[in-house]
Amino acid sequence: MLILVVAATAPEIEPLTRHFGNKIDVLITGAGMVPTAFKLGQQVTRQKYDLVLNLGIAGSFDRNIQPGYVVEVTEDTFSETGAEDDEQFIPITTLGFGENTFKPTTTLEEVESNFYLKKARAITVNTVHGNEASIKKVQARLSPQLESMEGAAFFYACQQANAKCMQIRAVSNYVEKRNRASWQIGLAIKNLNTFAIDLIDAIIDL
Repeated sequence: MLILVVAATAPEIEPLTRHFGNKIDVLITGAGMVPTAFKLGQQVTRQKYDLVLNLGIAGSFDRNIQPGYVVEVTEDTFSETGAEDDEQFIPITTLGFGENTFKPTTTLEEVESNFYLKKARAITVNTVHGNEASIKKVQARLSPQLESMEGAAFFYACQQANAKCMQIRAVSNYVEKRNRASWQIGLAIKNLNTFAIDLIDAIIDL
């Protein structure tokens, strides 16, 4: 089975790349939706994969999804794509210029039925939230549970290439006024990689 693991930065999946070596393909896109869509689009055009897996860390709006939790993202929205009408936000779907919400083309249960993760809805942003007013606004509009800077772009690129894909994230922090002292990036990366290594080992053994 040919697997492509996609991550924004190398440190997020360093334990996994060390474990598998050249048994799987790895694509480091750089942070953000534009490099993710561009580099992933190039890669899946050149090579057909049986599974494309997006791994990374994320912020959590949902206090029931605590730092260190690993989750499967089942829906991801470009939260900023649209127009402002004074205090109102008009999404691109209402404007009639396209879609802003994308989903995986497979699920964890379909890929490996012995594995399970909590499901979560995410938004993809250019600017991670750290202001109480903007956090309340996006929560009222979209009720997101997680945010990242790449997820919806990953889904979009895979959808365009008709690639079998899913997204798995580990929570590194709550979405709140910026407070680096409370971040748990190390724990998130450890738990993310432990899960992903076990999952890919199981898939490869099939």
